[in-house]
Amino acid sequence: MHKRMIFPIVIGVLGCGILIWLGTWQLSRMAWKEGILAEIRAEIRADPVPLPAVVDPSMKYLPVVVEGKIGDAELHVLVSRKQIGAGYLIVAPLTLDDGRRVLLDRGFVSDEAKEAARPKGAVTVIGNLHWPDDMNASTPEPDMARNIWFGRDIPAMAAALDTEPVLIVARESTGEGIEPMPVGVAGIPNDHLEYAITWFSLCLVWLGMTLFLLWRIRTRTI
Repeated sequence: MHKRMIFPIVIGVLGCGILIWLGTWQLSRMAWKEGILAEIRAEIRADPVPLPAVVDPSMKYLPVVVEGKIGDAELHVLVSRKQIGAGYLIVAPLTLDDGRRVLLDRGFVSDEAKEAARPKGAVTVIGNLHWPDDMNASTPEPDMARNIWFGRDIPAMAAALDTEPVLIVARESTGEGIEPMPVGVAGIPNDHLEYAITWFSLCLVWLGMTLFLLWRIRTRTI
């Protein structure tokens, strides 16, 4: 072996080693994330309990069952669904039998059904407490004139409907014509497999470049 090959070999081995370690680390992170998601799924699907007297964001995903009456007012949250298109989440006030008022995410309706009449009144709701990550610095302010919201801003919606800042997302139907959009883990990213593939692919590229350089050195020294 020519001495000019030593440095490229060292760099090639070190580079491949680091990239393989990064890919392996991402695989371990993927397994960890899958465990977290499995715990959340189990929490979401657990047996529902009565709504606690005091509610806070640490109870995110808690399954609850409540009885009450759906009010006449409702807020429309613009969303888009793959292969379906634009539509609205229907958020309405729910007055519980004990007098408390909370927000109820009833589910999805198509754009054409935005102003359609929907069943209201007495209902038993099974759902999950939720604090959605809909809002960020770029989210537009709601169009009050057309009753179009661009995210589930719980404090603002609670003020608009005179409820507690508590949101229950229905797991089952609360009326004909509304498709429930239950809480799930689909919006929680788990991209570690893609990251691992990227690192392993870079390792192959690095190995190929190292072998090509060694071949060039060898051919020039023959």
